[in-house]
Amino acid sequence: MLVRDAMSTLVLTIGPAHTLRQAARLMSARRVGAAVVHDPDTCGLGIITERDILDAIGSGQNPDTETASTHTTTDVVFASPAWTLEEAAEAMTHGGFRHLVLDGNGPVGIVSVRDIIRCWAPTRRPTAALTL
Repeated sequence: MLVRDAMSTLVLTIGPAHTLRQAARLMSARRVGAAVVHDPDTCGLGIITERDILDAIGSGQNPDTETASTHTTTDVVFASPAWTLEEAAEAMTHGGFRHLVLDGNGPVGIVSVRDIIRCWAPTRRPTAALTL
């Protein structure tokens, strides 16, 4: 199976001036764990993840004043939609990250560990309710 089979083509893109709270709200509303950060002044792309936001807030930073630009990873690993899921999983494991930005002529999609697991996991079957 290929990355194109698992990827999301609806990529949340934000600007570097978005606050962490704004980024978190947008990510939550779209139910995604990462956003591509596009800086038109540098023509650069980066990525901010839920973990980046959590780390910032956990260290006492203010989510209403801290901006995405200061928490963006700019050494993004780009993947091809033609990669196999095994290649994507290997890149994620080797790099210690959970999201890959898919490159064409700009970001064409994003794939997460969760997307890969969905493809690899067998179809869910109804199970008996758990009793605690």
